[in-house]
Amino acid sequence: MLKIAYDPIYHHPLPTGHRFPMDKYSLLPQQLLYEGTCTEANFFSPGLLSEVQILRTHQEEYWWKLKNLKLSRAEERRTGFPLSALLVERERRINQGTIETALYAIQYGVSLNIAGGTHHAYTNRGEGFCLLNDIAIASHYLLDQNLAQRILVVDLDVHQGNGTAEIMAKEERVFTFSMHGEKNYPLHKEKSDLDIALDDQCSDAQYLRKLHYYLPKILDQFLPDFIFFQSGVDVLATDKLGRLGLSKEGCKSRDRFVFENALQRKIPIAVSMGGGYSTKISDIIEAHANTFRVALDLMHF
Repeated sequence: MLKIAYDPIYHHPLPTGHRFPMDKYSLLPQQLLYEGTCTEANFFSPGLLSEVQILRTHQEEYWWKLKNLKLSRAEERRTGFPLSALLVERERRINQGTIETALYAIQYGVSLNIAGGTHHAYTNRGEGFCLLNDIAIASHYLLDQNLAQRILVVDLDVHQGNGTAEIMAKEERVFTFSMHGEKNYPLHKEKSDLDIALDDQCSDAQYLRKLHYYLPKILDQFLPDFIFFQSGVDVLATDKLGRLGLSKEGCKSRDRFVFENALQRKIPIAVSMGGGYSTKISDIIEAHANTFRVALDLMHF
């Protein structure tokens, strides 16, 4: 059974003209239902992330500022979002969605969150459209509950998972692997356990060659018993912020390779959507939908 986290609050409205494509959060489930890839039974609405879980990962002072809407103007600009109570609730539900997605992945092998991938959130600050770090929070939850012993983060968003790297820098039970644009945001990169920096206009063949080389090596050496996959589609050549050169088919092949490696080794895998900023919303939806199509296809294989 493929379980997918989605709640209407994911489509939190932002001021007109804001560049973050919030429409994708409502359009993607509509597309998956329309084409018959999923039914309503596949979707679940996550609960609200507890303060206990937030404070397991993020500093108390930062959380106090968030929940009381006390970020400074500079801190708010760094996140890229106008701060509001609804935005904070949205972030809490997205993060809880990734925890619940992880639990469903343990049960069924694969599970996905329509949102998530908030990998730029640090222990003490948000940035890059990220307020709370869902993969770090969910990793801590699994470790604390003894539901996983060794977690691999496969971050294939075009931007380095700097927040995740910072949070997990001293956590030996979590291996952070990031393939990202070398000259892209963030300007200052943190140190993941393995960073693969990609040249501008990196092609399908170049990208997949590196992924095919590094991912199996990590799996065989680190031996994770759980995987978090950040499946951003801002690697597309059409992406306004990406600077790489992947096609939709190349992105789909990327997803298939990650899923195949996890399922062949019987490692549960939880997916967070990550970024996607192509000019045409149809390109974003198609590329994201491919991730769900591939997951369902392999589950039935």
